[in-house]
Amino acid sequence: MTDPFGFLRIPREAVPARPVEERLRDWREVHAGQALLPLVSRQADRCMDCGIPFCHTGCPLGNLIPEWNAYAAHGDWRTAYERLHATNNFPEVTGRLCPAPCEDACVLTINADPVTIKNVEQAIADEGLRLGCMTPRPPEKSSGRTVAVIGSGPAGLAAAQQLTRAGHRVTVHERADRIGGLLRYGIPEFKMEKVHLDRRIEQMRAEGTVFVTGADVGGATGAGADELRSTCDAVVVAIGAGERRELPVPGRSLHGIHQAMDYLTCANRVREGDYAASPMTAEGRHVVVVGGGDTGSDCLGTALRQGAESVLQLDINPEPGADRTDGEPWPVYPRTYRISHAHEEARGREGRDPRLFACATLRFEGDASGRVRALRLTAVEPVARSPVAGTEYVIPAGLVLLALGFSGPERSGGLREQLGLELDERGNFARDARFAAGAGRAPGVFVAGDAGRGQSLVVWAIAEGRAAAAAVDRYLTGSTCLPAPVAAHDRPMTALGRMRYGDF
Repeated sequence: MTDPFGFLRIPREAVPARPVEERLRDWREVHAGQALLPLVSRQADRCMDCGIPFCHTGCPLGNLIPEWNAYAAHGDWRTAYERLHATNNFPEVTGRLCPAPCEDACVLTINADPVTIKNVEQAIADEGLRLGCMTPRPPEKSSGRTVAVIGSGPAGLAAAQQLTRAGHRVTVHERADRIGGLLRYGIPEFKMEKVHLDRRIEQMRAEGTVFVTGADVGGATGAGADELRSTCDAVVVAIGAGERRELPVPGRSLHGIHQAMDYLTCANRVREGDYAASPMTAEGRHVVVVGGGDTGSDCLGTALRQGAESVLQLDINPEPGADRTDGEPWPVYPRTYRISHAHEEARGREGRDPRLFACATLRFEGDASGRVRALRLTAVEPVARSPVAGTEYVIPAGLVLLALGFSGPERSGGLREQLGLELDERGNFARDARFAAGAGRAPGVFVAGDAGRGQSLVVWAIAEGRAAAAAVDRYLTGSTCLPAPVAAHDRPMTALGRMRYGDF
């Protein structure tokens, strides 16, 4: 166990990031090259080993956090790595990308600072890799059943790995030219270097998973979805929530206004060696990111590294407070004022927070060549988000990036029609509590991840992939030993508790 008095003796100390001026000169991760282990082991010793560990509830994967904290505290990295992988296929991903709702659910958070769970998770994953613990785990025998997984984001990859290890023959179909979905082209290199993704894909190949790229299932460059269903015993649809929200204001058609995901994809393709320079570079431009979420923050960090003249991020929501509100009590993940690494970088370079809160775009203004040159903004009311009279002002903009989120899976293409998928009231692919599409009206078809949940966190996507794999395994064999951490209609914990409508 951990030190029973560690949380009293040891203050919280997060792993320090590299200096801002150093980070902005390269694309390496913000913690690249840091000496983590002594600090992380000491921080893991702050874990109280609670009788009721609420961090399990905050994490949809149900990670065994007190267990691997104890092993990390004692430097037993191999055992910590094994316990970490007991519930999570890709901890090197979540340790870098997840916003750590587990930390906000830590019992220490009631009146103190939580354990640095995310830092511990990343350190265990990285140290386990260094020790050679990431070895393929091919199945002992084959079931003879075939499964097609459509989409290679975190949900699709998690489902594929679980089903392969259960003995099924799994093929992952990805319409892009490389495997990884948003992990490949949506996440900047400075948040997660793609070597971590590549290692996992090679592990999965060694276990027997087959990958097919350039396969737009139901579209022009892939197999017909109905044909795939007829030749496979089951199909898992994990295409994500790619239907992008628009900003229908005057001037939207001006040059220099792009969807955030297109911008991030171009930047990542430069890192992959596809381009010498991004065709949407921010170099020398006044950059405005419309949208206050993580994707907007990723655009911010990317623009800074490309040499933007200035950066601003617009958020229609009011500036959050430093503390929880009464409607977001412990252990709920609260909306509080947070600083991402990109915000820290912008503040370090320009001396201020790059965000403007409680504002909305009224229109874009262009120059004689038809390129955007400015945005006209207005302050908005906090609840109705309606413009406040007399608050209009103009800011310069040479590159505008729309990071307004997603409204469900893409509607275009033949996938939906060919598989008989229906939309639910939220615009996602309908499914029952066991991930079966259309409440069982499309036999053998399952929906996992953001395609059925709507845009969410990477940790939810992995949890859904694991749970959908259990549902598929049961469908194919009549029973399953695979874990199912969530049901399809589960939602993040609220003041009323986790909303659960079905279980396995």
